[in-house]
Amino acid sequence: MEISIGTLYIVSTPIGNLEDVTLRALRTLEQVDLIVTEDTRHSRKLLKHYEISKRVISYHDHSSAIKLEKVIGYLQEGKSLAYMTDAGTPGVSDPGFLLVRAAIEHDIPVSPIPGPTAAIAGLVGSGLPMNRFVFEGFLPFKSGKRRTRLSALQSETRTMIFYESPHRLLKCLTDMLDIFGNRHICVCRELTKKFEEYIRGSLLDVTRCFESSRPRGEFTLIVRGVTDKKST
Repeated sequence: MEISIGTLYIVSTPIGNLEDVTLRALRTLEQVDLIVTEDTRHSRKLLKHYEISKRVISYHDHSSAIKLEKVIGYLQEGKSLAYMTDAGTPGVSDPGFLLVRAAIEHDIPVSPIPGPTAAIAGLVGSGLPMNRFVFEGFLPFKSGKRRTRLSALQSETRTMIFYESPHRLLKCLTDMLDIFGNRHICVCRELTKKFEEYIRGSLLDVTRCFESSRPRGEFTLIVRGVTDKKST
């Protein structure tokens, strides 16, 4: 593979197991002029593991517009850049979208390097319908806004995919049970990692499971779309 000068490469990285990185991703990271990443400390673990030595700079949710302009400036100078997030596919629940949009607005080529994403990994292991689905990412932090968003999805017929943190998981499940009814859900924990786990069942049963067991790890929630008026 030949790296193009002045191209922004969107590089997907493992969501847990470092062996899930693709050969193309490694080759890209080795050949670009500069690596832009959400968290330099986190990303250096992957780079060190595969003995990739490159200059790494950060770009994250709290980066200023000046920082974005600086990254675009490198591309306009003819440098090839790889953008990688903490884990998974950049642009999915991270600031990669803003970087990609800015590159496109400046007529800079953008080349995605496909790879892992927790949303798809969780979906294919859930046992729920995969032919039509919708990705919602993280729900709002505050209860009122979260319930408003869930209410808007109450009649969604497609399988729904959410991300959630351990300290908000139980509140999220409780709201889902109240608004969606007792439909089927699969809670995926620590995908591709040592303690990977799938908790499948009704929203009531899964909620009770986490009432008696403190949630730990990173969670992907796969919820069945409405199938009838009772949402079962």
